[in-house]
Amino acid sequence: MEVILLEKVKNLGELGDTVKVKSGYGRNFLLPQGKALPATDANRKVFEVRKAELIKKATESLGAAKLRAEQINGKTVTIKALAAEEGKLYGSVGPADVAKAATTAGFEVRKAEVDMPSGPIRQTGSYTVNVRLHTEVEATLTVVVEEEKAQ
Repeated sequence: MEVILLEKVKNLGELGDTVKVKSGYGRNFLLPQGKALPATDANRKVFEVRKAELIKKATESLGAAKLRAEQINGKTVTIKALAAEEGKLYGSVGPADVAKAATTAGFEVRKAEVDMPSGPIRQTGSYTVNVRLHTEVEATLTVVVEEEKAQ
């Protein structure tokens, strides 16, 4: 399936590129999310008409992501979790917990933006977590997991 990208997609292409993707990826992700149009002659004309608008929108979203990255970079959030005496957590701290703690601390982070390549945190300590705000913008956030005393 060939599609015309309406925004930059990581590991796929830039705005306006015509790329060949698997049918399921195109039908189930790119088209419903508004990230692409099927590559037909009619859609090529529609894209050319909307090109300036799409470029302006992409520039604005990149600028907004850079501002958010400045707010997030270098910040530290603390999460309290029940842990055994050796520091092993009962359960784990995942992206949803990090996003909730960051939002509570005063800067907006969505669960989908939190990148934890080594998986959820299962020990107390200090960890660096990546926050992907845009395909080109990434911020780092320090997450401190402390033991919560059971009452």
